[in-house]
Amino acid sequence: MKMTVLENELRENSYPGRGIVIGRTADGTKAAAAYFIMGRSENSRNRIFAEDGEGIRTQAFDESKLTDPSLIIYAPVRVLGTDTIVTNGDQTDTIFEGLKKGLTFEESLRSREFEPDAPNYTPRISGVMHVKDGVYGYEMSILKSNNGNPEACNRYTFNYENCVAGEGHFIHTYMCDGNPLPSFEGEPKLVAIPDDMDAFTEMLWNSLNEENKVSLFVRYIDLATGTYETRIVNKNQK
Repeated sequence: MKMTVLENELRENSYPGRGIVIGRTADGTKAAAAYFIMGRSENSRNRIFAEDGEGIRTQAFDESKLTDPSLIIYAPVRVLGTDTIVTNGDQTDTIFEGLKKGLTFEESLRSREFEPDAPNYTPRISGVMHVKDGVYGYEMSILKSNNGNPEACNRYTFNYENCVAGEGHFIHTYMCDGNPLPSFEGEPKLVAIPDDMDAFTEMLWNSLNEENKVSLFVRYIDLATGTYETRIVNKNQK
């Protein structure tokens, strides 16, 4: 697979929607994850990321402007032992509870489908990072309607074992802007993961469309110790 230049990919797409990047830093010592949200409506743009234990939650920036919390207020990131879960909706909780019960990542998502937001039927994108005793692998998933037909749900899971240093994968909800919004197609895109967390955060944030970007989360996990560093950028707090 040809490596996608993530900066160009984001700059050339005004509305990828919500996106997840997971991979391993170039020096091989850290697992890396990023999650961003964008919005076209006032309700979607009225959000921030806030730390919540070892994870994060979305919150309304201005509570008086919150009209429908059902698909925009959730925990995008939760941690279960040595697993870190990253998703674009409340399926974070579904995966968390499934893994606790001994289900696999894929099995945990079988009870879920795409979002019920006709006519877009926004895909549910999810990822889980497994970091234990210096060994690192991750999985990604997308649940989407069958080419806009809500009568069928297409399920795709991608498993990356013994991740290669400097490589990661990027999946997002929409191919581009549109009405209705066209769902992501194909495999997660191969992208580079740098060692410099702050430079990575800055590149991601500056590459997202200025009008539509809302919030960004980035985390680097040390594979040897399991300790991590987190960066959060909120447009509404800048």
